[in-house]
Amino acid sequence: MGLGTWKMPKADAPGMVREAIRLGYRHLDCACDYGNEVEVGAGIAAALQAGHCRRDDLWVTSKLWNTYHEPRHVRAACERSLRDLGLDVLDLYLVHFPIALAYVPFAERYPPEWFFDPKAERPVMKPIDVPYADTWGAMEELQRAGLVKRIGVCNLTISLLRDVLSGCSIRPAVHQMEMHPYLAQPRQVRYCQQERIAVTAFSPLGAPSYVPLGMAKADDSVLNDPVVKAIAVAHGKTTAQTVLRWGVQRGCAVIPKTRQPARLAENLAVFDFALTAAEMDAISGLDRHQRYNDPAVFCEKAFNTFYPIFD
Repeated sequence: MGLGTWKMPKADAPGMVREAIRLGYRHLDCACDYGNEVEVGAGIAAALQAGHCRRDDLWVTSKLWNTYHEPRHVRAACERSLRDLGLDVLDLYLVHFPIALAYVPFAERYPPEWFFDPKAERPVMKPIDVPYADTWGAMEELQRAGLVKRIGVCNLTISLLRDVLSGCSIRPAVHQMEMHPYLAQPRQVRYCQQERIAVTAFSPLGAPSYVPLGMAKADDSVLNDPVVKAIAVAHGKTTAQTVLRWGVQRGCAVIPKTRQPARLAENLAVFDFALTAAEMDAISGLDRHQRYNDPAVFCEKAFNTFYPIFD
């Protein structure tokens, strides 16, 4: 069980991270693109200072953003995240998307986000040609240099993941992908487990993360699904706890996020019960192949650029 920091407001992040660590969270999922690594780092420092844990107890993940895919920019991007988080080493560094965009200098804009020139009359993304293998080679150098303990990938198809495995010197330790009962991804999970690649599920509760962005509707939420509700009642748990339990019981890490401190403890309380095989199958059977975080959709709507990666 980890804490996702996507969309966590800067003002809330130090307190939320410190409280999460006090409650027992040890896995923090961060990224350059989230724009709050300085504040997350402040929360980590406060928790360490308070004696809630030791640094070695924590697993801190960050991610290489799209504009830093050229090998010459990879180390600087990693070092910037380390500096912002106040850390000497990352436990895991991931390639955020298989999307290479034109470089934007730190001094010009950080985090650079998606547009190449936000002030343009019609701003767009600016894709560039960088083989994923070249970016991965630079990621390997980070591990060899001791800046990161492990490297991994996000949002890959099985074919691209297989391509990485065929040519890499250091294998991906983790594949992070969108995963919830409406996007169960059983083949991805099975393939990664076969290849001894750990799986982290982002947006493990599905639609709620995307409703405020207009990328999902409120009635899309798996938390309101009758099947999930019935199983939750049977165990005396919330629907969120039931869905998170389904995720971890599949052998995956899950990284829910919340803006409500009270939810931190609730989300963590999923290790005192287990779903039956029939209940696991029932939740897995809700799969609609419903992907909310799809660049083919949101890049065109929000960034005037058609950029499919899953087709």
